[in-house]
Amino acid sequence: MGLGCMNLPHRYNDAALIMNTAIDQGINYFDTADLYDKGKNEELIGKFLKEHNKRSDIIIASKVGNAFNYEDDDVKWDPSRAHILSSVKESLRRLGTDYLDLYMLHGGMIEDNKDETIDAFNTLKRDGLIRTYGISSIRPNVIDYYLNHSDIDVVMMQFNMIDNRPEMLTEAIAAHDVKILARGPVMKGLLTDNYAEVIDRKFKDGVMDYSREELTETLTKAAQDAPLTESAIRYLLNQPVASIVSGASSVDQLTTNLAHYEQVSNSKTTTRDHFKDLDYKDHLS
Repeated sequence: MGLGCMNLPHRYNDAALIMNTAIDQGINYFDTADLYDKGKNEELIGKFLKEHNKRSDIIIASKVGNAFNYEDDDVKWDPSRAHILSSVKESLRRLGTDYLDLYMLHGGMIEDNKDETIDAFNTLKRDGLIRTYGISSIRPNVIDYYLNHSDIDVVMMQFNMIDNRPEMLTEAIAAHDVKILARGPVMKGLLTDNYAEVIDRKFKDGVMDYSREELTETLTKAAQDAPLTESAIRYLLNQPVASIVSGASSVDQLTTNLAHYEQVSNSKTTTRDHFKDLDYKDHLS
């Protein structure tokens, strides 16, 4: 399991406690992005790594592609070479390190000048500022282009029993010896024991191909087989994923996720059969 840092508390001491607990429990992959809290998330991680002398123990991933400023909420997509080469320096400064283990494009569209983006990442890798690179995307056409025209090491996708669309891409990704990072393993809390409350709070109109009624019925049936979070983790462990990137906004949330992870046996049984088979319908060509 990896630690998704996006929802770390803004208060440093609270965030540091979560990160320290993660390391103590064997987590060594921290996932952030320059866009998260406009760089402050990277600063939290950088301060922690410096104060605790943990840089050599942690695989750090960050993301790039969104141009933002500190005065307003305006964010513009910018996958240009110039933006990437400039942004990496700021991420390195905030994180207090001279290299990133993994640098990902934070999105991507087929209309982008993708060759320019690829050239920027290759330049950073050649110069030693990053060790590997990849993309965080749910667009099949974009993923396909990078698989066939770049040396990406990683594709990050939302991947869980509800959003199981990545199943249609796993073989193609594996054929290029590219690893999958699975984000959103519990689908914003739906795949937890609190699913009814989460539906009321976040998904009153349903989600994806599920109406609210279908979602409630499906999760209720699945929960009768096994704890939903445990099933969600087991499902991903049975998929060709390199890491399950799970966010945590408190130590309790982190330890609960880890407890479910530790309870998962080598059994191939999951509650996957309760869920619809979904495919990507957009961005296919």
